[in-house]
Amino acid sequence: MGNLPIAAVVCAFVGAVLFAVSAVAQQRAAADVAEGDALLARLIRNPRWVAGLIGDAGGFGFQVAALALGSVLVVQPILVTALVFALPLAAHYSGRRVTGAMWAQAAALSIALACFLVVGEPTEGVPHAPWHHWVLPLGLLVGVIVAAIAVATTVKVPTLQALLLGSAAGLLFGISAALTQNVTQQFGHSIRTAVTGWELYVLVACGMLGLYVQQRGYQVGPLSASLPAFTVAEPLGAAFLGMTVLEERLRSGPVGTAFVGLSVVVMCVAAVWLSRAQAAEAPEPQPVGE
Repeated sequence: MGNLPIAAVVCAFVGAVLFAVSAVAQQRAAADVAEGDALLARLIRNPRWVAGLIGDAGGFGFQVAALALGSVLVVQPILVTALVFALPLAAHYSGRRVTGAMWAQAAALSIALACFLVVGEPTEGVPHAPWHHWVLPLGLLVGVIVAAIAVATTVKVPTLQALLLGSAAGLLFGISAALTQNVTQQFGHSIRTAVTGWELYVLVACGMLGLYVQQRGYQVGPLSASLPAFTVAEPLGAAFLGMTVLEERLRSGPVGTAFVGLSVVVMCVAAVWLSRAQAAEAPEPQPVGE
């Protein structure tokens, strides 16, 4: 793998497995919330959802370790493979078999990921950046998130609501991922440095808000709309900040960059189809009434 940080890759894959387990548990728990019920009040009493939350915490721990060892451009695409690990889990709990087409989509995603990492050879960039470098890129993402949530609260189409909320949640988690390396380094320097910096509080706020918006997306519309949007939006948001703020770059030349671009397209398409296939395996939640 050339200059790829192997330890970061391993930690990212372990995190993806844990995220896969938690995603299956949380999706099935959210689907059981009756129409009009308070979402978080019901979920917090559901052992399946709590188990998924614990899995999320473990996955986040390995994500932090991976980001401490490698760049956002390396770690975030690998976390998309949670879909591949969730595939047999979703099939097992639904009592259905994994189709050949689904395995083909999983293989396409895996091959595209390998091409992205090997051909692109993402650089690590800088571990942190001054706050004024964050203002414009972070502001653009926050604007997109606010717009997506605002539209989701006004439209009356459950599928569109779920897609918009899934996208917003993914971008919120992407912001948290981009800030994780900076916050980890601050804690390594001193606790005082970490707790007096703005990064920690933005990371926590985005993570908590992202979790709520994600669960709302599961509740208001079909999983086949919210899950693909979330899966694609998170790495795209993190990669955007990694390249615009943290100075992460791809080492590939013009031809290599073309292959990398094609790999990203294949990863996005395969992730969407895998997400839709897996969401179809679980009971669809009923749309929330007005």
